[in-house]
Amino acid sequence: MPQRYDAVVIGGGHNGLVSAAYLARAGLRTLVLERRHVLGGAAVTEEIVPGFRFSVASYVVSLLRPEIIRDLDLPGHGLRILPLDGTFTPLDDDYLWRTDDHAHTMREIRRWNAADAEAYSEYGMLMVEMARFIKPILGITPLDPRRPDPRDGAPLGSLLRAFSQLPQRQQTAFVQLMTMSAADFLDQWFQTQPLKGTMSASGIIGTYQGVRSPGTAYVLLHHYMGEIDGAFRAWGIPKGGTGGVSESIASSARAFGAEIRTEAPVARILVKDGRATGVVLESGEEIEATSVLASTDAKVTFLDLLEPGTLEPETEASIRRFRFRGSSGKVNLALDGLPDFTCLPGVGEHLRGAISFSPSLDYMEQAYDDAKAGRFSRRPYIDMIIPTLVDPRMAPPGKHIISCFVQYAPYHLAEGTWDDQREAFGDAVIDTIAERAPNIRSLIVGRQVLTPLDIERTMGLTEGNIFQGELSLEQLFLNRPAPGWARFRTPVRDLWLCGSSAHPGGGIMGAPGRIAAFELLRTKGRAA
Repeated sequence: MPQRYDAVVIGGGHNGLVSAAYLARAGLRTLVLERRHVLGGAAVTEEIVPGFRFSVASYVVSLLRPEIIRDLDLPGHGLRILPLDGTFTPLDDDYLWRTDDHAHTMREIRRWNAADAEAYSEYGMLMVEMARFIKPILGITPLDPRRPDPRDGAPLGSLLRAFSQLPQRQQTAFVQLMTMSAADFLDQWFQTQPLKGTMSASGIIGTYQGVRSPGTAYVLLHHYMGEIDGAFRAWGIPKGGTGGVSESIASSARAFGAEIRTEAPVARILVKDGRATGVVLESGEEIEATSVLASTDAKVTFLDLLEPGTLEPETEASIRRFRFRGSSGKVNLALDGLPDFTCLPGVGEHLRGAISFSPSLDYMEQAYDDAKAGRFSRRPYIDMIIPTLVDPRMAPPGKHIISCFVQYAPYHLAEGTWDDQREAFGDAVIDTIAERAPNIRSLIVGRQVLTPLDIERTMGLTEGNIFQGELSLEQLFLNRPAPGWARFRTPVRDLWLCGSSAHPGGGIMGAPGRIAAFELLRTKGRAA
């Protein structure tokens, strides 16, 4: 006889684990099925080079919702977030170094431009107000315009009332953030190119757009909504890597009674008379469930795991229109020492934060020009961190690891394949770093190069998109992942979407998993 559960969760990424923890806490017999040998999805820690442990894909934390940390007692299950202090932007013969010390940052920007220093404080206050205003949307379920319910509209009504009470200047700024490019928005505030180039990077993370593309200002705001201990725009490194986040959620879920299985890939979602009844594993094992939750992306869930013809043609067509367009790669390096930057030589505090290769808006846009032509960027934008400076246990004594998030690396290449170009892509990243830190090549004792194709193959993310679908305005809120299906329910009864293809999108946030669990429990009359 097949085993039977109240809820089966497909995928042991952080969102799937969050859903499982909340469902188990509410008393549902819950099972998580993860296809890999390790939990976490893209938020995973693995030993790639002997003795060196890496956050293989996702590498920093900011967006993880405070209510999830509190509800699931994640610190009690081992979660520790170590502060990532500031951003260092190296140039040929100078640098820009912003830190969490506001006075230091003001002096540094004033060294470049006095007017920009004054604008920086004002800009920061405005963005915090914008983040506070929009933050509630991260915890609500979008309306269904086809079946409007006044109760469902209450949170959105509160948001609209809050908007009407904003000062006109903030209302104007919000409209600009929803419509403008990151570059145009920042041009209104600043003149210093390294400052604008580095700040614009938050507008293109994980998108197949350039800093001058309309709509990227919203992505900038999306990343500004991250907070650690109540501080907006604060970023941190999880102790033990991002796998530490996933493992703490898994530990909480187990404490509530959830069962978690690894190396248990799902081959198909079982559907009978229009409702999900369980899953079939690749091994042939059948598992029955009253409800099935998929933390897999929309393409994998609806087009790969459901039998063809399960969805209505119109619905299937809308899912096929959902854009992924992976544009990011990752290069992880095992080092015998620390990089030495010619613009600020020696080991210092500037190496303890993010190191951003983003000297100007033109540099960022030129990196995108390569991608538009179907090539990886020869001089890419790189967000580089050295986690071992705050968590030394990630490498042997005296050794270090470097994590490089890279754009652009388009999933669809104009010529050749990623299997052919993987190492050339890795070389381009190292060449770009070596322009500013020439000793980097002599320090490398091992490397891992992940292309969008590798991310798709390993993590199961379609086209290697780190957000399970682009964070463009037309793919948010009511339209994520498809018009009419943004409430975590799917066209198949008792099948729920709980990953980042659902509202409010990607990042190590946990919000999609939490809201999906709440919506399921609400239909069952259970308290979340």
